[in-house]
Amino acid sequence: MRFFNNAGPVNCDDHYCLPPLSRLDLDDVLALIQQKRYFVLHAPLQVGKTTYLLALMDYLNQSGLYRCLYFNVEVAQAARENVSQGIRAILDEMAECAIYSLKDSFLAEQNWAQFGANNALNIALTRWAEASPQPLVLLIDEIDSLMGDTLISVLRQLRAGCHKRPALFPQSIILCGRRDVRHYHLHSAQNKTIITGGSAFNIKAKSLRLDYFTPNEIETLYQQHTDETGQSFESGTLELVWELTAGQPWLVNALGYEVCFEMKTGRDRNIPITAEMMIEAKERLIERRETHLDQLVDKLSEKCVQRIISPMLQGEELGQSVRPDDIQYVIDLGLVNRGEMGLQIANPIYQEIIPRALSFITQLNFESTIQPARYIGPDGRLDMEKLLTAFQELFREHSEHWIKKFDYQKAGIQLLLQAFLQRIINNGGRMEREYGLGRKRTDLLIIWPNNKQTQKIVLELKWRYFLLEKTLDEGLEQTWAYMDRVGTTEGHLIIFDRHQNTQHKDKIFRREERYRKQKIIVWGFSVNSDQ
Repeated sequence: MRFFNNAGPVNCDDHYCLPPLSRLDLDDVLALIQQKRYFVLHAPLQVGKTTYLLALMDYLNQSGLYRCLYFNVEVAQAARENVSQGIRAILDEMAECAIYSLKDSFLAEQNWAQFGANNALNIALTRWAEASPQPLVLLIDEIDSLMGDTLISVLRQLRAGCHKRPALFPQSIILCGRRDVRHYHLHSAQNKTIITGGSAFNIKAKSLRLDYFTPNEIETLYQQHTDETGQSFESGTLELVWELTAGQPWLVNALGYEVCFEMKTGRDRNIPITAEMMIEAKERLIERRETHLDQLVDKLSEKCVQRIISPMLQGEELGQSVRPDDIQYVIDLGLVNRGEMGLQIANPIYQEIIPRALSFITQLNFESTIQPARYIGPDGRLDMEKLLTAFQELFREHSEHWIKKFDYQKAGIQLLLQAFLQRIINNGGRMEREYGLGRKRTDLLIIWPNNKQTQKIVLELKWRYFLLEKTLDEGLEQTWAYMDRVGTTEGHLIIFDRHQNTQHKDKIFRREERYRKQKIIVWGFSVNSDQ
């Protein structure tokens, strides 16, 4: 039985798959190779780059026109900036891959170390191309895993030999990684300078980006499961997969595997997969922090990422310290993209996991002090007023202490509140978040099931930027609109205030308001200006 692949390259014999070579225009790729071009293929983490390259290698070798070799240079990452060790590791990997894929032992039979690290790769490729009966094509994966002088040496040796192609150097080379080579900024420890990848590899003819799945491609992928098992997907379920993932291939496959092969209900092929089951699968992925998600979360500690994500969490605009390269970097990582509303988190799953990951330690610290049962009524409903009252008490006594623990201190108050809520929500409900640049607010929707009727609670988190009453008027309208959109009568407006001249009675408060005959409870919090 085939299955949804959530680890490593896709093998269409083992996994549900889209034809790998359909992911890019094959005629364009073949034309670049025929024209003896060196070019770049890039895409975020686990989009299908390796799967595509392996399929391309097989296609080119079967054509009989070229001898194509795929190899991964990540093996040299451990060498860091030790060029000698790095180049030796790359040559060893090339030699092993040539034996395995091409049954060619030429590279393995030579002693390339005698030529020195900054010439060995160039000479090896020259002599191999000379001995090859067909023009060589190289597919070099994970090129941006190399560091500093090692990466600079590789790029420069490839550039130095390109004028000898195709008789004495590979006819075409594809460099593959998360980022376009022109965005590399490499620190040379040897020369004490910063070198751009574009200058070290200025023979690049084109950059191709592997895109995410379209809604039609998601339907095609999931239909293979239905065809092979008979298990169907209820109406609206595949649309939800698109909504949750925005087509990110790993997420699409991971949801499919979780719901159809891991969840007990989904393993019964007589039961159709529902939207509710897909929501549960999403929550399970987030709670387990799969490797893919962990790799993204790890990037949140980088300063250039913080400069983008922190204002998003607050709903503020980007600061003047943000550089274009910062923006391109987080796009290349796949954390954000440019959508209809401008720069935004790439998909709702990433949007959910970012604040949960940033507040994870705080959630753990709350486990010993916050008992969820205190905030659940006899009827099973979540008592949000009691919960927010408890948060106000905690905020009044300990907010400064807690907020200083966050790497994202400017977004600390939102993260603190969400950590507090998440401690309770993890015991049976879920919380959905909407936030982004320039929104000047964060929308939270708590969904709490009980025996009678699922409870939906809207929380609108808003900063005070002008007079309190103006903020209040605007916030009430936004809270009501969100309540109306999700179909609930339970809403709370939470106002954070950094103004130093806030009167004592307005620092921390609770009051009831009405907007269009709807009751909305307003909660006020005064935050130190440096938080």
